[in-house]
Amino acid sequence: MPVTFKPNTQEELAPETAVKLERARFPHYGRYLEEFVPGQVFQHPRGITVDRGMAKAFATTFMQGNPLYLNEEFAKAHGFSTTPLCPQMVFNLVLSLGVQNDSEKAIANLGYYNAQFLRPVYPGDTIRSLTKVVDRAERGAEKPGIATILTLGLNQRDEVVLQYKRKIMVAYRGERPVTIPAQNTNAAFPWQQDPSIELPAPTTSYPTTLTGATTYFEDFAVGDIIVHANGRTITDEHVNWTYGVGNTHPLHYDRIYSTSQKGAMSGEPIVYGGLVFAWLDGIASRDLSENCLWEMGFTEGYHTQPAFRNDTVAALSRVLDTTGGPAGLPASVVTVQFIGVKNITANDALQRYGEELFIKEGSKRKLGKEKISDKIFEIERQLLIKHRPVN
Repeated sequence: MPVTFKPNTQEELAPETAVKLERARFPHYGRYLEEFVPGQVFQHPRGITVDRGMAKAFATTFMQGNPLYLNEEFAKAHGFSTTPLCPQMVFNLVLSLGVQNDSEKAIANLGYYNAQFLRPVYPGDTIRSLTKVVDRAERGAEKPGIATILTLGLNQRDEVVLQYKRKIMVAYRGERPVTIPAQNTNAAFPWQQDPSIELPAPTTSYPTTLTGATTYFEDFAVGDIIVHANGRTITDEHVNWTYGVGNTHPLHYDRIYSTSQKGAMSGEPIVYGGLVFAWLDGIASRDLSENCLWEMGFTEGYHTQPAFRNDTVAALSRVLDTTGGPAGLPASVVTVQFIGVKNITANDALQRYGEELFIKEGSKRKLGKEKISDKIFEIERQLLIKHRPVN
């Protein structure tokens, strides 16, 4: 039954109400290093119900070439009930919903590890996010430390759709005020130590004319380097998408905040790294993943340089492994090293840097090598790619 009541008559009160400056409050969010307690579970606020329009807008804005995320009849022919959300959208939602608790005070995101997509997410599903603190590495009060966290994405049925580990660099709080505490820090955390992926089986017949003829599993061999032709210039759109997926870190949309930072992070707002990953993924999808049945996951992911408005990003892929796939699916796994560069074409980057492009940036100091300023991203991905249909 609805509740019916009459509103109060609203009169102007401000001129007659005393200003009490001592009652001012300054709520702020994220966590300083000493506020990460191993074993703690953060149940992140809000959650987002994704409608069909938002899912389609993300897939097209980020240039997805896989029809699974664009064409409902194609998706149904592969056993899905409708077009699922593209994996990058799921990843960005799950990570972003946790920023308010996990990383709104972070100095840097240090890496993504062992991300696994466990089941499809569809328009109409509601995604929420949980994080568990597993480690806090301190380096002395004058130096930022490193918090290691596990994050889960769950749907409205409390099924895990994505899980991954992340490391973030965080400063000590010191004498600064404490942050807004997270609620329900004793919440259950259904991390899956030995996870299984739940996928529908494709029908015996599905359209083969909507994707290219050279992007099936059989077309990839260990050692192949795929130089993705087109770049993507990032505009102010990144600000809308940052908040669109729920990311609250001011570094990505607050110029006063961003210009107050030091070093490489100072200046214009930095493009949120999850969106950079999504654009790179989309740029590569026509050549790499348009016949992908499922993104298995990724690991050893690092943003090696920031990206800003008006930067143009480009991508390269190097095939590391090809192996058998799960029983019951006409697909096998391709593992690739995925590289992002900015303000240089992928071809020019390959010609200029050669093998150096594929050496992890974090390893170069020990090897006596210079880091590549044009390189912005590196990660290893596992893709479940369909076999070439037999006529």
